[in-house]
Amino acid sequence: MNFYVMTLFPEMVSSGLSASILGRASERDLLSVETINIRDYADNKHNKVDDYPYGGGAGMLMQAQPVVDAHRALTERIGRKPRTVYVTPWGRVFDQKIAEDLAQEEDLIFLCGHYEGIDERALELVATDYLSIGDYVLTGGELPAMVMIDCISRLIPGVLHNDESAQTESFTDDLLEHPQYSRPEVFEGMEVPPVLLSGHHKNIETWRRQQSLLRTLKYRPDLLQKAQGLTKADLAFLKEQGFEP
Repeated sequence: MNFYVMTLFPEMVSSGLSASILGRASERDLLSVETINIRDYADNKHNKVDDYPYGGGAGMLMQAQPVVDAHRALTERIGRKPRTVYVTPWGRVFDQKIAEDLAQEEDLIFLCGHYEGIDERALELVATDYLSIGDYVLTGGELPAMVMIDCISRLIPGVLHNDESAQTESFTDDLLEHPQYSRPEVFEGMEVPPVLLSGHHKNIETWRRQQSLLRTLKYRPDLLQKAQGLTKADLAFLKEQGFEP
């Protein structure tokens, strides 16, 4: 999968996505991350990309021309117009289901705004999706874009050493992941739950499912209201805990 990030700060993105799992996946040609410096497409000798907004108001606005020209040059090079995500606080809140949808794409462009945003005409010409990572405002779109790319990349076959882990992590089925334990068996007086040492796979699976339900009930009960994959056993267990979705 190929990610393209249109930004005023390419070094921020390239350095942030070149390490750990994503860096190794890139080395194995499972994905690529390319940054496009919007300043390179400014039509003035000072590479100025912002100006005052019409109608007044605080701050500066990214102009349409460099954004549109950068996008056109990129799509011409790719040979088509891929989905283009504008990262904005007023976009749809990014979640695991959106990540699964975007992971099906071969090419994906992220457009990162700054200042007071981007001229609306540029967005109308280039953006296909408007996404946010939460109801708060950041300095620019680079960090949210990196968060989304990290999440989407984990769904690409081969990126994780164990592909099953991408299917069992939190939010995959609208539930939080169960607690995890490793060696030693006893740490500062706290023991690993005996069921995990039993070798009884069915009991372990049941325990993990119930712990996932309990954790979701405790920390994110809102997720249980929309969970689609709850079984009769899940519902019976939740009822015992005093909760009925």
